[in-house]
Amino acid sequence: MRFIDLIKMGARNLLRRKARTLLTVIGVIIGTISIVVMISIGIGMNRSFEESIMENGSMTVIQVSAYSYYQDDDGNWTEKKQELNDKTIKQLKEIEHVKCVTPIIYGDAQLVAKKNYQSWLNLMVMDMDCYEEFGYPALEDGTYPNKANSKDAVYFGSQMYLSFGYFNGSRYVEKEIDFDRDKVELQFQRYEPNPKKRPFSYQLKNIQHIAQSDSGYSMADYYAFMDIDTYYDLYEKYANTLKLNDRKKALEELKTYQNIMINVDNMNNVTDVQDEIEKLGLKSESEMQYIKPMQDTAKMLELILGAIGGVAMLVSAINIANTMIMSIYERTREIGIMKVLGCKVGDVKKLFLFEAGLMGFIGGTIGVGLSYIVSWLMNKYGGDIFSGLMGGGYYGGTTSSSAMSIIPFWLPFFAAGFGILVGLISGFFPALRATRISAIEAMKNE
Repeated sequence: MRFIDLIKMGARNLLRRKARTLLTVIGVIIGTISIVVMISIGIGMNRSFEESIMENGSMTVIQVSAYSYYQDDDGNWTEKKQELNDKTIKQLKEIEHVKCVTPIIYGDAQLVAKKNYQSWLNLMVMDMDCYEEFGYPALEDGTYPNKANSKDAVYFGSQMYLSFGYFNGSRYVEKEIDFDRDKVELQFQRYEPNPKKRPFSYQLKNIQHIAQSDSGYSMADYYAFMDIDTYYDLYEKYANTLKLNDRKKALEELKTYQNIMINVDNMNNVTDVQDEIEKLGLKSESEMQYIKPMQDTAKMLELILGAIGGVAMLVSAINIANTMIMSIYERTREIGIMKVLGCKVGDVKKLFLFEAGLMGFIGGTIGVGLSYIVSWLMNKYGGDIFSGLMGGGYYGGTTSSSAMSIIPFWLPFFAAGFGILVGLISGFFPALRATRISAIEAMKNE
């Protein structure tokens, strides 16, 4: 039998029983819509979840603090003091998937302008070669700081508030300071100065401004950054102006760190890196250790939604199988005639498989088209429902504007192909049954 004859006969047989064919195709359409929409909802929820948590902080950052708090096996909170030094930095850099490691020092300094006017500067000291790696915003000129260009530089965050003033005995006097024109000096006030030595003071010469981050809540928005080598150089000079005991304490501070930040090459490797850090005897924290269970839940929900769509498609498969079996019973004499006229057994099988596959193809194609309409309606009118499913926008409050249903490019092809496959599988056993019908017995059938 020629392929064109196969198409003509199959199409004619389906059109002979329009109502049954239509109902079967509708079943496939519903199954296709169900599986596409359910999977697209799962993808939409997972995508929105990932976008929301990314706004909550960098997912590739791990922090190791000098004082770590964690829950023991009994559920009690325990404090652990951790020694963080250059040896620790070296060990962390050797861990696989670690891109950058930097010590973090949170400090403060006094700014003095026009002799009397004072303000306070919150400092975040780090290895500026790691600045860009941690996702901090660029400078206002579009470049990023690094160790090579950070010597003697101080980088001001966009949201920093510096108010200069002093108390003149009767009232507090404020004055606006122009950092480009006025002389501004940086001083450390951690220890009492040695009266026998000239107090430490450093004139700010290279002030750079950091552009505002997209969220407006980055650490870079509210801190002044300084490279750790520059800070050490200034702090050692400051220590040399102190009394002997205080000098030793100040210099000892430079040998240990309050915090270490680690950047991992991929968010999926964060928990593995934390496990390696744990082997070094250190406790660490990251956003991923709290978010990964939620991600797993989102993926499980995606699978459940896909399974619900699969059940609808399974019902469609049963419907196609039932239709084909009924068709065989009704066309037993026709099958006998085909065999008597010399039609090959394989051709009979191909005919019934073609009819089943054609119903799957038609239903799958129409179902994919209607799925786009359903998806559009859900995205247009289902925002409030989606926001509720995602916890009311807990992670940054952006879920209400996110797409409830996302159909990736591969899903329509998958759904249409799956519809054809369901049709072929559903029609296989009925087609096999048709080939086993005896031609003589079939001719006797009324």
